[in-house]
Amino acid sequence: MSRLEARFARLSEQNSKALLAYIVAGDPVPSMTVDLMHDLVRAGVNAIELGVPFSDPEAEGPVIQLAHERALSHGVSLTDCLDMVAEFRVKDQVTPVILMGYLNPIEAMGYEDFARRASVAGVDGVIIVNLPPEEAGDLHSTLTASAIDLVYLLAPTTTDERAALICSASSGFVYYVSLKGTTGAATIDVNDVAEKLNRFRSLSTLPVMVGFGISNGETAASVANFSDGVAVGTAIVNLMGIHQKDYAEMSRSITRLVYEIRQTLDAC
Repeated sequence: MSRLEARFARLSEQNSKALLAYIVAGDPVPSMTVDLMHDLVRAGVNAIELGVPFSDPEAEGPVIQLAHERALSHGVSLTDCLDMVAEFRVKDQVTPVILMGYLNPIEAMGYEDFARRASVAGVDGVIIVNLPPEEAGDLHSTLTASAIDLVYLLAPTTTDERAALICSASSGFVYYVSLKGTTGAATIDVNDVAEKLNRFRSLSTLPVMVGFGISNGETAASVANFSDGVAVGTAIVNLMGIHQKDYAEMSRSITRLVYEIRQTLDAC
């Protein structure tokens, strides 16, 4: 059983909702990333989405775009991201880590090389924003051979027919993007998310997570009522930008936010 399967199975047994946290590897400086990953776990995060820095993060809003720029200013590469996961695994062999980003760096590294190195580092899954399942055949099979999940995205505009294809192709979990826009773009319409999730969950045998627009415990709890959990990114990355010169305060502020969301989810 993979780490993701084990984590979701355990949460289901506990009747608990999953909390995923997104940060960009190397933001604000590379030396802080692994420590922050451990901070997130201590605060109650169930899995970590580690963003791979990229020069054209088309799905990201201004807050996360700036995080990519901060990481790239230090030359952080896909290889560095894998090294960070390997360093994280020295102390944590349990928490799932999903790389989230764009296809371009993986193509540059090569599918087989990436899959091999990711497996050795301890990567559990990959979310590739600009890779639809129809174009993922070679990479999908290569990752599957290395026991790495490829998580696909559902959108508010996804039809039921296409959602069925995406859900059948995905592994680990399915990621529902709650907004018709970039990360951090707007406040989500909880009623609309509920309507879409009620349809999509009936099409999936996997957990369905909701991301984009989750910024506090109240929103997280509202969405968790009809999903298997939530992913929080912009709200965390915004605090990283604000406190980028003071790691201690960055850690405290992020821990407070994540803990508050965790407590609210546990009270659902």
